Amino acid sequence: MDLNEIRIKSCVQEIVKIDLEIHAILEELKKCSSLAELDDVNSKVRVHSQKMKKKIEEFERVAKEQEKEDDMVGLLREVQKYRKQYSSTQTAIRKANLSCKFELERRERDELLTNSVDPEIRKRKNRENLAKTASSITENLASLNKLMADNITNSDLTNQTLQTSSDQLGSAHEEFKGMAAVTGTSRKLLTKYNRRELTDRLLIFLAVAFFLGTVAYILKKRIF
Repeated sequence: MDLNEIRIKSCVQEIVKIDLEIHAILEELKKCSSLAELDDVNSKVRVHSQKMKKKIEEFERVAKEQEKEDDMVGLLREVQKYRKQYSSTQTAIRKANLSCKFELERRERDELLTNSVDPEIRKRKNRENLAKTASSITENLASLNKLMADNITNSDLTNQTLQTSSDQLGSAHEEFKGMAAVTGTSRKLLTKYNRRELTDRLLIFLAVAFFLGTVAYILKKRIF
């Protein structure tokens, strides 16, 4: 296995490994019992997400370094697949966060209703919780929109690269067709030349035979 194959295999293995680790952390996120604990888990998720994104970018650079067009196009398709996987994972993270925060808010609301708390304090608490929830939802939606915009940009770049590669392959195909036409013409010319050479040899042979016949006839007449 050469160095190029090792780099490709390493990138793919790292991307798959990090994605599995993120989904494992998401299971921890679902079990969070407080916002502080949720923030800690999200910090780990962000670190792993950044690692996965960088590894996909590295894989794309490796794909573009391929000498053969077919290899490059095939690997860029793999890159696109992992970008979609990354986007899907980020969406799962957002959904898990929203679900966990809603659950935490529900628990806190139930505790407030259960305990004998002053109505004014309860109302103030509810307003604060609603404000926190609304702010968190807004942040998650903004982050999701940014992620979708990034994925659209990356998809456009990948499609442009694939289109360029396809155009190059088409151009090479046309060049090969042109070379095949030139080769066919050359073959016809060589065949025609060979036939002409055979005809010239036959004419020379007939001329020599005629000359020798003429000489023999003259000698015969003079001698006899």
